[in-house]
Amino acid sequence: MLRSLPPRRPARRATLAALVLAAALGCAPADPCAGDRCGTLVIAAPGSPASLLPPVIQGALDRDISDQLFLRLADLRAGASTIGDSGFAPQLAQSWRWEDPRTLTFTLDPRARWHDGARVTALDVAFTFKAYADSALGANGRPALARIASVTAKDSVTVTFAFTAPYPEAFFDATYHMRILPAHLLGAVPRAEWRSHPFGRSPVGNGPYRFVKWDAEQAVTLEADTSFFLGRPHLARLVWRFAADLPSALQQVLAKEADAIEVLVSPPNVALAEHTGHLAIHPYPGGTYAFLRFNTKAAVSRAAPHPVLADADVRRALVLAVDRASLAQNVFGGRAKVPPGPMPLLWGWLWAGAPPVPPFDTTQAARLLDAGGWTVGPGGVRRKGGRPLAFSVMVPSTSAGRKQYAVLLQEQLKRIGADVTIEEVDLPTMMQRLQAGRFETAIEAMQGDPTPATTVGPLWESGGEMNFGRYANPAFDTQVAAARSATEAAAAQAAWQRAFAALAADPPAMMLFAPENVAAIDRRFADVTLRGDGWLAHVRQWRVPPEQLTERDKAGR
Repeated sequence: MLRSLPPRRPARRATLAALVLAAALGCAPADPCAGDRCGTLVIAAPGSPASLLPPVIQGALDRDISDQLFLRLADLRAGASTIGDSGFAPQLAQSWRWEDPRTLTFTLDPRARWHDGARVTALDVAFTFKAYADSALGANGRPALARIASVTAKDSVTVTFAFTAPYPEAFFDATYHMRILPAHLLGAVPRAEWRSHPFGRSPVGNGPYRFVKWDAEQAVTLEADTSFFLGRPHLARLVWRFAADLPSALQQVLAKEADAIEVLVSPPNVALAEHTGHLAIHPYPGGTYAFLRFNTKAAVSRAAPHPVLADADVRRALVLAVDRASLAQNVFGGRAKVPPGPMPLLWGWLWAGAPPVPPFDTTQAARLLDAGGWTVGPGGVRRKGGRPLAFSVMVPSTSAGRKQYAVLLQEQLKRIGADVTIEEVDLPTMMQRLQAGRFETAIEAMQGDPTPATTVGPLWESGGEMNFGRYANPAFDTQVAAARSATEAAAAQAAWQRAFAALAADPPAMMLFAPENVAAIDRRFADVTLRGDGWLAHVRQWRVPPEQLTERDKAGR
């Protein structure tokens, strides 16, 4: 942060003035750590972030760091319903009220400050909405804000949201997708420059931790804001140490060079962590699910049906022919489930009473193919009218898990006469080809929000912006609309389950696995709670008991 130099004064007076000014701005030097207000958490992270500016962040690591710097107006309580506002806790907003079904007014907490000392105001909230809604910026949460007509600052602490129409998850959309940004620092920066602007690598936030430094390709360090208006964090420092890949990150934790890793992924990694003695294993609901997407349209001509995969009976046969439960067991060792629809474990309320997963049944799969005229030919490959039952599976070359699944799918589908080839491409190429429809099938992974309303529709509804397979199912679309309009959680649950039953009858994809996340964290940390949609959401409440402090915890204090 740039500051103007004060005029020269005698040293004692200058020091006193600087301390008074720093205290007034909320930038006083951190207090010496005492009791359980010490502690340094070093997180081993595969990869490195690109930017910490919330609207433009791309990866989970970028989000994890940024979330400690920037707050929402209100945050969803763990396990709470996204319908209405009863499941939310205040953050920057001290309170809120509904003026009418389409008008929501927030009153900001007057204690909230930016880390440079400026007050957080209603103008910041209005500015943030305009930025997220700007198509030129292309913010990650922009589609979810489509039904917010305007955000208006009434005075310095009062801001009003106007919605295009009443709907049950309006409060969720108004709060969850936007981390409030400083208008006084970003207002003059053209949004076209935000993705590369220095602010993204040296941000000024309003959260429990303030940015300290970013050592390129090495680490990002945050320190606790000791004057944080919602209560000083227990841990004094958070450090993300970057690693080339997951094995390298795991090695840092095993060797006590780092304290925590977000996900261990495989059973062997979990076993390694368990046997160290100094690491505690923390399972928590995963926010992702993976699937083999079918392209129902021809890759060359998007208007023409795919010669194999446009047939719903063929897609059903492919789903029945794969022993997905055994695959999940082999790869994840019991820490993943086969989802009955496009749903992560994070949506635990949807799993109860969900439609059953179609069984593994190669006999029934063969009957469907036989009935459709697909007969077994030379080499065991089925054919229909001279066309082989053949297609490719596209996978990202950087994902060991998805590449492993592709090989297993290839082996199992061969048993029913399908000839499957595997295409490994880098992730940017994969995204380009998905968006252009230049693929036959692809193994994808989706990170879900706490509500299906945000992510299910764009992927699977007719005309959805991420419906890369051009799937269309009017029965599914009808139930999604019913779920989105439900005013009670039970009604929403029933509608979503009917929607997923419609997908099971006419599959747009083969749902593969919904993994449980397993973190490893040094045992000296107490009061550890993890959240599926952001594992470090409660990290400011973690602590290190005084008798457990190490030299790393005391470093720099």
